[in-house]
Amino acid sequence: MIFVNLPVSDLARSTAFYEAIGATKNPQFSDDTASCMVISETIFVMLLTHDKFRQFTPKKISDARTSSEVLICLSADGREAVDDTVSKATGAGGTADPSPKQDYGFMYGRSFEDLDGHIWEVMWMDVEAATKGQPAAANA
Repeated sequence: MIFVNLPVSDLARSTAFYEAIGATKNPQFSDDTASCMVISETIFVMLLTHDKFRQFTPKKISDARTSSEVLICLSADGREAVDDTVSKATGAGGTADPSPKQDYGFMYGRSFEDLDGHIWEVMWMDVEAATKGQPAAANA
Protein backbone atom coordinates (compact mmCIF):
# COMPACT_ATOMS: atom_id res chain seq x y z
CA MET A 1 0.00 0.00 0.00
CA ILE A 2 1.02 3.59 -0.47
CA PHE A 3 -0.07 6.56 1.58
CA VAL A 4 0.57 9.96 0.02
CA ASN A 5 0.51 12.71 2.64
CA LEU A 6 -0.35 16.16 1.31
CA PRO A 7 -0.59 19.44 3.21
CA VAL A 8 -3.75 21.35 2.27
CA SER A 9 -4.86 24.87 3.08
CA ASP A 10 -8.61 24.11 3.26
CA LEU A 11 -9.39 20.56 4.36
CA ALA A 12 -13.11 20.64 3.53
CA ARG A 13 -12.56 22.04 0.01
CA SER A 14 -9.73 19.59 -0.67
CA THR A 15 -11.82 16.67 0.56
CA ALA A 16 -14.65 17.70 -1.76
CA PHE A 17 -12.17 18.04 -4.64
CA TYR A 18 -10.82 14.51 -4.22
CA GLU A 19 -14.35 13.12 -3.84
CA ALA A 20 -15.24 14.85 -7.13
CA ILE A 21 -12.45 13.01 -8.95
CA GLY A 22 -13.63 9.66 -7.59
CA ALA A 23 -11.88 9.14 -4.26
CA THR A 24 -13.90 8.14 -1.21
CA LYS A 25 -13.32 9.41 2.30
CA ASN A 26 -12.56 6.80 4.93
CA PRO A 27 -14.12 8.26 8.10
CA GLN A 28 -12.21 5.81 10.31
CA PHE A 29 -8.95 7.66 9.58
CA SER A 30 -10.38 11.17 9.18
CA ASP A 31 -11.08 13.99 11.60
CA ASP A 32 -11.03 17.79 11.61
CA THR A 33 -7.27 17.78 10.82
CA ALA A 34 -7.09 15.00 8.22
CA SER A 35 -9.09 13.25 5.50
CA CYS A 36 -8.10 9.78 4.39
CA MET A 37 -9.05 9.61 0.72
CA VAL A 38 -9.18 6.15 -0.85
CA ILE A 39 -8.04 6.11 -4.47
CA SER A 40 -7.89 2.30 -4.75
CA GLU A 41 -7.42 -0.74 -2.54
CA THR A 42 -3.72 0.09 -2.34
CA ILE A 43 -3.51 3.89 -2.74
CA PHE A 44 -4.57 6.38 -0.09
CA VAL A 45 -4.14 10.15 0.03
CA MET A 46 -3.93 11.68 3.47
CA LEU A 47 -5.04 15.30 3.22
CA LEU A 48 -3.59 17.07 6.24
CA THR A 49 -4.06 20.58 7.56
CA HIS A 50 -0.78 22.47 7.71
CA ASP A 51 -0.71 22.18 11.51
CA LYS A 52 -1.18 18.40 11.29
CA PHE A 53 1.40 18.04 8.50
CA ARG A 54 3.97 19.93 10.60
CA GLN A 55 3.71 17.20 13.25
CA PHE A 56 5.47 14.82 10.83
CA THR A 57 8.33 16.99 9.56
CA PRO A 58 10.59 19.72 10.87
CA LYS A 59 10.92 21.13 7.33
CA LYS A 60 9.06 24.10 5.90
CA ILE A 61 5.93 23.21 3.94
CA SER A 62 6.49 24.00 0.28
CA ASP A 63 4.02 26.07 -1.67
CA ALA A 64 3.13 23.63 -4.45
CA ARG A 65 1.98 26.54 -6.61
CA THR A 66 5.51 27.93 -6.82
CA SER A 67 7.80 24.94 -6.33
CA SER A 68 7.73 21.21 -6.96
CA GLU A 69 8.89 18.49 -4.65
CA VAL A 70 7.04 15.50 -6.04
CA LEU A 71 4.94 14.45 -9.04
CA ILE A 72 2.39 11.75 -8.39
CA CYS A 73 1.28 9.50 -11.23
CA LEU A 74 -1.76 7.23 -11.29
CA SER A 75 -2.43 4.60 -13.93
CA ALA A 76 -5.71 4.54 -15.82
CA ASP A 77 -7.53 1.81 -17.71
CA GLY A 78 -7.58 3.69 -21.01
CA ARG A 79 -7.28 7.00 -22.81
CA GLU A 80 -10.90 7.85 -22.00
CA ALA A 81 -10.27 7.23 -18.29
CA VAL A 82 -7.30 9.63 -18.42
CA ASP A 83 -9.44 12.36 -19.99
CA ASP A 84 -12.32 11.63 -17.60
CA THR A 85 -10.14 12.03 -14.51
CA VAL A 86 -8.67 15.33 -15.75
CA SER A 87 -12.16 16.54 -16.64
CA LYS A 88 -13.42 15.69 -13.14
CA ALA A 89 -10.46 17.52 -11.59
CA THR A 90 -11.14 20.61 -13.71
CA GLY A 91 -14.84 20.50 -12.86
CA ALA A 92 -13.96 20.43 -9.16
CA GLY A 93 -11.77 23.54 -9.38
CA GLY A 94 -8.44 22.04 -10.38
CA THR A 95 -6.27 23.07 -13.31
CA ALA A 96 -5.97 20.82 -16.35
CA ASP A 97 -2.64 19.99 -17.94
CA PRO A 98 -0.08 22.05 -16.04
CA SER A 99 2.42 19.70 -17.70
CA PRO A 100 2.32 18.98 -21.43
CA LYS A 101 0.07 16.18 -22.64
CA GLN A 102 1.91 13.02 -23.65
CA ASP A 103 0.67 10.94 -26.57
CA TYR A 104 2.96 8.26 -27.93
CA GLY A 105 0.23 6.01 -29.30
CA PHE A 106 0.97 3.15 -26.90
CA MET A 107 1.09 5.59 -23.96
CA TYR A 108 -1.16 8.55 -23.20
CA GLY A 109 -0.92 10.91 -20.27
CA ARG A 110 -2.28 14.15 -18.95
CA SER A 111 -2.05 15.96 -15.65
CA PHE A 112 -3.99 18.14 -13.28
CA GLU A 113 -3.20 20.41 -10.39
CA ASP A 114 -5.30 20.12 -7.23
CA LEU A 115 -6.53 23.11 -5.22
CA ASP A 116 -3.17 23.47 -3.44
CA GLY A 117 -1.03 23.13 -6.56
CA HIS A 118 -0.02 19.46 -6.19
CA ILE A 119 0.45 17.98 -9.65
CA TRP A 120 -1.06 14.59 -10.42
CA GLU A 121 -0.30 12.77 -13.65
CA VAL A 122 -2.77 10.25 -15.06
CA MET A 123 -1.32 7.74 -17.53
CA TRP A 124 -2.51 4.88 -19.67
CA MET A 125 -0.10 2.51 -21.34
CA ASP A 126 -0.58 -0.46 -23.62
CA VAL A 127 2.11 -2.58 -21.96
CA GLU A 128 2.22 -5.15 -24.75
CA ALA A 129 2.75 -2.50 -27.43
CA ALA A 130 5.31 -0.71 -25.26
CA THR A 131 7.24 -3.94 -24.67
CA LYS A 132 7.31 -4.73 -28.38
CA GLY A 133 8.68 -1.27 -29.11
CA GLN A 134 11.45 -1.32 -26.50
CA PRO A 135 14.15 -3.18 -28.50
CA ALA A 136 13.71 -0.82 -31.45
CA ALA A 137 13.93 2.19 -29.16
CA ALA A 138 17.04 0.79 -27.45
CA ASN A 139 18.79 0.34 -30.82
CA ALA A 140 17.95 3.83 -32.05
